[in-house]
Amino acid sequence: MAPATPDLISPRSTRVLAARRLAKRNFRGKERLFLAEGPQAVREAAAHRAGEPGGTAAGGATLVELFATIEAAERYADIVGEARAAGARVHLAADEVIADISTTVTPQGLVGVCRFLDTPFEEILAARPRLVAVLAHVRDPGNAGTVLRCADAAGADAVVLTDASVDLYNPKAVRASVGSLFHLPVAVGVPVARAVDGLKSAGVRILAADGAGPHDLDDELDKGAMGDPTAWVFGNEAWGLPEETRALADAVVRVPIHGKAESLNLATAAAVCLYASARAQRAPGGCRSVTQS
Repeated sequence: MAPATPDLISPRSTRVLAARRLAKRNFRGKERLFLAEGPQAVREAAAHRAGEPGGTAAGGATLVELFATIEAAERYADIVGEARAAGARVHLAADEVIADISTTVTPQGLVGVCRFLDTPFEEILAARPRLVAVLAHVRDPGNAGTVLRCADAAGADAVVLTDASVDLYNPKAVRASVGSLFHLPVAVGVPVARAVDGLKSAGVRILAADGAGPHDLDDELDKGAMGDPTAWVFGNEAWGLPEETRALADAVVRVPIHGKAESLNLATAAAVCLYASARAQRAPGGCRSVTQS
């Protein structure tokens, strides 16, 4: 059998140019398409369908096109097969073509083009969520993707990105989510006040995470106050939450620092808070302090 040869060998190909421009937000918004790079993200995209958490309202498969080097197509033959089964157009591309499309320094040989999959905020509310992460003014795409991953791991029902937060489909955010973007509903562009009002109307308690908050997370757990439906609001990496956002919350809660560290970064604090709520919500009879007999 003759060795496979790439059918896309020029970075100036029409298909390559169309994919490459998705690295820019304005083109992503216009086409309602984004890039998913690497085997994990492409596998999740190929498996994702409309009607699932975060599914696109337009219907059909999320993955619409896949670019793969010859080596990657052989190494990840199962993923390429899943992409074809999902109806995606598969292109075998020269290494320099993949490097041109990719936004990473060291491409892994697979780049998928996916449909937008954010969920209307009203649908999230209608599902009566019990645990939600709200990203308010979060600007770093790596942090946004990592918080999304933490929310997924903690079993959250949804993530909400406010209108002042980073683009969900920024390539760095997609990579940092490590596939979690395809696992749970995410609403985008929601004003903070609307997010809080909507969640409160749905019976969700609003907790603002702030290192200077008057309420201690350990104390909230000891009081058994963490078992109710909860939305955690996480603020900007540099300046946290503005006073007007803190004022919207039912409580402003700090993660206690028991050692000498000055503070926790956003993603770490989010993981601690989300897992505290997840544990409380799963505990029989609510969360009880380990110090109680």
